[in-house]
Amino acid sequence: MKIAIAQLNPVIGDLAGNAQRILDAAQAAAAAGARLMLTPELSLCGYPPRDLLLRPDFIAAMRTHLDRVAAHMPPTLAVLVGFAEPHPEASDRGGKPLFNSMALIDGGQVQRIFHKQLLPTYDVFDEDRYFEPGRAVNHFHLDTGTGQRLHIGVTICEDLWNDEEFWGKRTYPDNPVARLKEVGVDLVVNLSASPYTAQKQATRERMLGHIADRFAMPILYANQVGANDDLIFDGSSIVLNRQGQVVARGQAFQPDQFCVTYDDTRADVEPGPITPAIADLNAELWSALVLGVRDYARKCGFTQAVIGLSGGIDSALVAAIAVAALGADHVLGVLMPSPYSSDHSVTDAQQLAHALGIRHEIIPIGTLMAGYDETLHPLFAGTEFGVAEENIQSRIRGNLLMAIANKFGYLLLSTGNKSEMAVGYCTLYGDMNGGLAVIGDVPKTRVYALCQWLNATRQAELAGTQSTAPHAPIPATTAPTPIPPAILTKPPSAELKPGQVDQDSLPSYDILDDILERLVQRHESVTEIIAAGHDLQVVNQVMRLMARAEFKRRQAPPVLKVTDRAFGMGWRMPIASCWEFTQPAEPVAPRSQPSIA
Repeated sequence: MKIAIAQLNPVIGDLAGNAQRILDAAQAAAAAGARLMLTPELSLCGYPPRDLLLRPDFIAAMRTHLDRVAAHMPPTLAVLVGFAEPHPEASDRGGKPLFNSMALIDGGQVQRIFHKQLLPTYDVFDEDRYFEPGRAVNHFHLDTGTGQRLHIGVTICEDLWNDEEFWGKRTYPDNPVARLKEVGVDLVVNLSASPYTAQKQATRERMLGHIADRFAMPILYANQVGANDDLIFDGSSIVLNRQGQVVARGQAFQPDQFCVTYDDTRADVEPGPITPAIADLNAELWSALVLGVRDYARKCGFTQAVIGLSGGIDSALVAAIAVAALGADHVLGVLMPSPYSSDHSVTDAQQLAHALGIRHEIIPIGTLMAGYDETLHPLFAGTEFGVAEENIQSRIRGNLLMAIANKFGYLLLSTGNKSEMAVGYCTLYGDMNGGLAVIGDVPKTRVYALCQWLNATRQAELAGTQSTAPHAPIPATTAPTPIPPAILTKPPSAELKPGQVDQDSLPSYDILDDILERLVQRHESVTEIIAAGHDLQVVNQVMRLMARAEFKRRQAPPVLKVTDRAFGMGWRMPIASCWEFTQPAEPVAPRSQPSIA
């Protein structure tokens, strides 16, 4: 029996559009001879729908569209469709008002409905806010069309992520896969909407391979693809045989559809198409960020983007991503030099714009700075030039970029990286302005690595020696490399005062990023970080900067999530807090008043 996996890119809330995507995939699956088709978790409404689930009219409309999908389904094809179903006993017996559900459609009707059992509440997930967990063991029998009946076990996303042997513990009391083994299913299907983080696919494949081998059951895993707000979904749907070997894999970071065959005599799945996995971390991150920008713009109704070009590496990388996502004709770069801007910053930004083929404008801000100085002089008289004056420059630039974005309906892309956002080395209402923080989850050292990879990849393509490993397209350039070499080699600087470089205020980025990795990702204590070789004073400096910058992060644009711990909806630290992330044995100075910088 042939089984199809439809790796779809839904638009959240677009019930009619998502329904049509499912029907189009079903027609293709039926034409390929499939008897069953899998779609991702909540494929009818898109994941995550968040507080749309609180609207009764949205839930009612979802059921209406589900019935329409069933009525127009090819008669020979059964399809599993993700949707949210009301919990009929919620008001009488308590519990949440909905189930995260999967409908089995066959013969033009909804035949069965299954409910997700394990509801994640960690990181970006808050499913317990909306859903009641299912209690039943989810399985069904399907006529294969050849006189056989296939016994299929059903899981939804998190239902597969609780294997105590693989993780060394259980997060939830039950393991749905073990219960499916007890009822004797032939194979397990999983409808998933698993957000991307760096190198997560390798973990998925190891985990699913362990489960398939442990229980001697094939697993068919259909994952959502696309980006919704700050979350990116990489697709990479896979099929594993009874030995835990990957026998089919869908494409990463783009919609895909493929079929595999279940062999009754062998009680296993036969090998199908295997798209090579993206082996290089930089190629993987690049593809994720390009998809994140493309879908955020498309799903929010933007066709054009505007970026402030400083001549620095962060804005260079964001510009390159925007060109790959939207096309060079749809990206505007704006240079806004001040009296403190170096000549090379302007020429580097111009070279970048020419290399990427994007339009650029130059708007000097010296006269605007003088106007601010004159206006504020009565109040600032007698004080020294400091952070407040420096940040006026950034806010002038942010105001100009927002004016352009508002005037022409462009999406303003913020260019700050994760290292800066972590320690507050960024300006509220200045360089933090924007509709999307493209690299806000990318540390500074990784920004350099991505740009170096980008240049090397482009040079390899021009030389005809590029590897066949998949990744999102590199922008075609009028120069040998997308990123001018000078941008990669000069010391990073905000250029808000003469001779300024980032390391006047911060540790070197290799030290800073390692400390942040240990603090943010691994939750290490000061003692553990120092034991890894870092200086106590530097660690305490970083931790104090992090604590004081929390109010800034709360006001940042949505950050495309590419790590396990991003400064987005999964980061829930208090702003007004007296907890100091410092070495307890060291006397701690009173916490100073934070600067609105």
